[in-house]
Amino acid sequence: MWLTESPSVWAFATVLTLHTAGMAVLVGASWMLDMRLLGVNRRVPLSAYRWVFPVVTIGLLVNVVTGVMLFMKSATKWGTAIPFLVKMLLVIASVAVLAPLRSHVLRTDAGTEVSDNFRLLAIASILAWTGAVTAGRLLAYLVP
Repeated sequence: MWLTESPSVWAFATVLTLHTAGMAVLVGASWMLDMRLLGVNRRVPLSAYRWVFPVVTIGLLVNVVTGVMLFMKSATKWGTAIPFLVKMLLVIASVAVLAPLRSHVLRTDAGTEVSDNFRLLAIASILAWTGAVTAGRLLAYLVP
């Protein structure tokens, strides 16, 4: 109700800005790890990227809270909209990919070498986050 009926122009804009900032933190930190797994900055040990997971968690929490608020504003339109459903599936896939990456990076013996399996997970993460962001943005254009 607050987002749809607020007399302030700042209600919706604030929630949308927080959602965008949370997404930048979440996806940006995830991409930093993904790029390292793909070979950028190879000499830095994976253990130096442990900071990524608390940052990703904060970004995810911000996006869950603001995302629920944005969804509640337009639930009847978005609930069955293909771009929204695709976005949610891609977000779930992106977070699921982070689990094995997290366990690998947090291992005490994680050095600088990365196996092909983790490179594939990094590519999957980049593609899934890119798809989720794109599908989310398309909601403004494809859902009346």
